[in-house]
Amino acid sequence: MGPGGISPWSLLLILVIVLLLFGTKKLRNVGTDLGGALKGFKSAMSDGEKAAKDGENSQQDPESLEENDADSDAASSTARREQVKEKDSSGGNA
Repeated sequence: MGPGGISPWSLLLILVIVLLLFGTKKLRNVGTDLGGALKGFKSAMSDGEKAAKDGENSQQDPESLEENDADSDAASSTARREQVKEKDSSGGNA
């Protein structure tokens, strides 16, 4: 007996029936899609862990957090100035 009271021969018979119903190409596509989903899930989990570690670091050092905010404010104001310059040079009609 196998797991759950299913013999290996029963599992093999189920596998053959699934192959006959869906075909190898469709099963390969399902496997590829499932693998891609798992890869995306793992990458999202690792990104979340990195963000959590970064969050812990920023809570420990509030001065660096203020510096990052100032840098991002400066970058956004520079980007806004460039957009205004582009709008003015194109005649103001976007």
